[in-house]
Amino acid sequence: MIQLDDQFRKSLPADPIIDNYRRQVGPSAYSLVSPTPVSAPKLVEYWPEVARLVGLDDNEVRSQEMINVLSGNGSLPGMQPWAACYGGHQFGNWAGQLGDGRAISIGEVVHDNRRWELQLKGAGPTPYSRMGDGRAVLRSSVREFLCSEAMYHLGVPTTRALSLVLTGDAVVRDMFYDGNPEPEPGAIVCRVAPSFVRFGNFQIFAARQATDTLESLMNFVLDHHFPNIRERGRDGALALIDDVVRTTIEMVVGWMRVGFVHGVMNTDNMSVHGLTIDYGPYGWLDDFDPGWTPNTTDAAGKRYSFGNQPGIAQWNVIRFAEALHPVVNSVPDLEQAVSGFAGLFQHQYLRMMADKIGLNEVRDDSDRELIEALPPALSAVETDMTLFFRRLAGLSKDAPGVEDWLKSNEDIFYDANAFESGLAGVLRQWLVRYQDRLRHETVPDHLRAEQMNRVNPKYVLRNYLAQQAINDATHGDYSELGSLMSVIRQPYDEQPGREKYAAKRPDWARDAPGCSMLSCSS
Repeated sequence: MIQLDDQFRKSLPADPIIDNYRRQVGPSAYSLVSPTPVSAPKLVEYWPEVARLVGLDDNEVRSQEMINVLSGNGSLPGMQPWAACYGGHQFGNWAGQLGDGRAISIGEVVHDNRRWELQLKGAGPTPYSRMGDGRAVLRSSVREFLCSEAMYHLGVPTTRALSLVLTGDAVVRDMFYDGNPEPEPGAIVCRVAPSFVRFGNFQIFAARQATDTLESLMNFVLDHHFPNIRERGRDGALALIDDVVRTTIEMVVGWMRVGFVHGVMNTDNMSVHGLTIDYGPYGWLDDFDPGWTPNTTDAAGKRYSFGNQPGIAQWNVIRFAEALHPVVNSVPDLEQAVSGFAGLFQHQYLRMMADKIGLNEVRDDSDRELIEALPPALSAVETDMTLFFRRLAGLSKDAPGVEDWLKSNEDIFYDANAFESGLAGVLRQWLVRYQDRLRHETVPDHLRAEQMNRVNPKYVLRNYLAQQAINDATHGDYSELGSLMSVIRQPYDEQPGREKYAAKRPDWARDAPGCSMLSCSS
């Protein structure tokens, strides 16, 4: 069984109040709090590869002892669970104290010289729960359980998911925020990350002028998670900002590559490790629409839409840098640390897009213009993003021509009359220009196609697929959940016999509950 080594808890100041009631917590990094027991814990599924990551074998995960731990009903030797204190900007506004309102960390483990924090999401109330009950429902838990690993196998930096446990208890939620709450099955996901430290962990102490705690947190992060910064001998805070800029850009470029929309890019949902964290109302682009957001709360402002994600990431990183001002105490140095964000993002984004369309390099302004012209062309007609880029590998330098390619790929469009109405004209022009550019590539068509297929997935976790698995799981049928687990492990492979999971969104799912936009209710 795993052994705990809780450096976060041991290194940082604890809330002196041990009673678990909702309150404003002082200059403390966390509150000790135990999960609330559940009535009938049942292990639905787990990811064996994540279990091995933290040093568990299959028998240990399936044991009743571990199921009790993963449901909040049991403990491990030396376990002292905690909930972290943090703040954050929500939809651009400072929200004050937030904290782990329904997530409880049960410990850190070290396995194969790597440190992992285990956290139960939906394990009951904490001092940071505000008006919530600290629980999570099955539908949101399935989505996090699946998407964490889908993103990992797509090559996008992410927190991981170990297990999905049913609690046996109902949780009342108003899924549509329409005044009609209903009981839903409760569930708990055990998620795994090097740590769950967010931008907001730093922000709350800066806002409270708790400089000692802020500096302790920074030193903890540097010592235990960024030791290379100490080795480089640079100013710790500024070097940490450098790393956060770099890893945040890598994460968001990954999102843009696969068509992922986080949906709630508040600063409290931004990891200092550059990991995708807090899978709430996320979504995947079906038809390519840069203005699409999966979050019903964001429907009017579209602050967190697909196309806005790079700019919001930069805004969030600036807020993180501001939080370190009490430690750095130099505005010019902080400004310098974040000044390169836009240029570095643009460089990595162009390189990523060049890979998606099979160009070995971005040679000149003409190539940049070609890349920049593609999103408007895809938006001019409802084009399935995943299918388009996957099929683009089949367009050769010479034959078949663009017209033949378009006719053989009509199923990538959601508008059946796209050609007759002329809506596809802009995309047709782009394809002609693109094919001409390919003639200057020295890589043979078949090798270019192989390279493109390594960055353009065939399978993504489309919302309607996740919702179908949720619908079945709600009625006790977990077979579709298991099928999706198999599919998302190999998103770039052809997987004969599983083509239905690569199909575009069916018409019935365009506005169906859970298949397009979602609320934060979980």
